[in-house]
Amino acid sequence: MGDLNLQDWVGKTEQVVDHSYPTPVKALAQTLDYNTFAADVGDVLPELWHWLYFLPLVAISEIAGDGHPKRGSFLPPVSLGRRMWASSRLEFHQDLYIGQAITKISEIIKVSEKEGKSGKMVFVTVRHLVKSDQGIAIEEEQDIVYLSMPKSFIQPAPNPAPADLHWTEEYPISPVVLFRFSALTFNSHKIHYDWKYATEVEKYPGLVVHGPLQALLLLESAKKHNPGKKVSRYEFKAVRPIFDFDKVSLCGCLLPDGSSDLFTASTDNNIGMQAHVTWR
Repeated sequence: MGDLNLQDWVGKTEQVVDHSYPTPVKALAQTLDYNTFAADVGDVLPELWHWLYFLPLVAISEIAGDGHPKRGSFLPPVSLGRRMWASSRLEFHQDLYIGQAITKISEIIKVSEKEGKSGKMVFVTVRHLVKSDQGIAIEEEQDIVYLSMPKSFIQPAPNPAPADLHWTEEYPISPVVLFRFSALTFNSHKIHYDWKYATEVEKYPGLVVHGPLQALLLLESAKKHNPGKKVSRYEFKAVRPIFDFDKVSLCGCLLPDGSSDLFTASTDNNIGMQAHVTWR
């Protein structure tokens, strides 16, 4: 593939120190229309909202053509053109609070090359530990996949949402929501806000709804339908893209052990993101 020895990146680490200021939390709450969430200093930071911090502060001169930071600093210099956040697994050990000093320690724990239907793929797994003065609060593993840039858009095979759901609620997606979520997470990947790039370069039929946004909306929906419970473990996997023109549904299915399977569904009722939550 013309890449350097990608295994040399396994074990690479970085540490970022931040502060869980309330303004990003208030801004995301307004973006999602969670108008009753005060987001004051001392309040519990909702699960997954740590994504508002430890932002990739990279100069414009260090940005690649897709909007992402150029590769080869922390993430390996994979030569394949398309990059996606494929899946994650998180464990929540204790709460974080708005107004805390927080630290994230990241390590590349695995790099693997595979052959798929679309050709060569490279998977990079990164482990993050997020901690405060009280100790480790979150353990998170992210799987990032790199693929060749497609010549045309090919929709994945149908994968309909289950019929025996316990709840379904629509969430209004729009380009404004996508832009604001990109801004708040400092995610400058152009597929989320640049229609010309998304359709002409990466060959999507529209703007792509962020995987992390879908994961966050699903977890917030599950918490609403399981009041008073605290998240212990959460995992999610992108199945097929959902676009800004889709009618997005947040779906949940209660399981006998008290956990829940979660799904986002597009206009045609196919699963975009699948997830699973357990409680502590």
